[in-house]
Amino acid sequence: MSHHKVLTLWNGDQLNEEETRILRTPCSETPVPFNAETKRAIRTLAEAFLERDDAVGLAAPQIGIGKRIIAFRTRNFDEKDPAARKEDYEILVNPRITQKRGEPIIGEEGCLSCPEIRVEISRHPEIKVRACDPEGKKVSKRYLDFAARVVQHELDHLDGKLIVDYDGSVFIPKKRQNFFEKFFQDK
Repeated sequence: MSHHKVLTLWNGDQLNEEETRILRTPCSETPVPFNAETKRAIRTLAEAFLERDDAVGLAAPQIGIGKRIIAFRTRNFDEKDPAARKEDYEILVNPRITQKRGEPIIGEEGCLSCPEIRVEISRHPEIKVRACDPEGKKVSKRYLDFAARVVQHELDHLDGKLIVDYDGSVFIPKKRQNFFEKFFQDK
């Protein structure tokens, strides 16, 4: 079981107001070269991501860190052991999309911070991103298809945006229909 708590908008039938406030707060850029606090945040996010077998990505605000840092798989998305190979995941600091290409494609997305639901979201199939790697070196990367979707999803977190903010179809488990109908009605 993971020991880093992932913040959620709700838990059972309770809305998490304090966690929602944190998740909704846009993150700040971190200065380069990285100070001790930023290095600690990068390590903490990496640990939190690697201890989960149910995540293809994780953004710093999801574990309560208000910095622009994301961790995500770049391949072997279906494997259950993300720590198995370091080359299967990346960590980006201060990432920003510099280019989007292709017609947006609708895909179903879930989110650890919005448990139990899935939302259809339109994303670009190719993006270019500028960022810093965990050592503070500038990098420019291109992501395609599912990896591009994951990066765009995680970047939304850095701006305080979640899957429930999109207008796509929402898939809700039948047994939870009443709670979610009220949640989406209140939005």
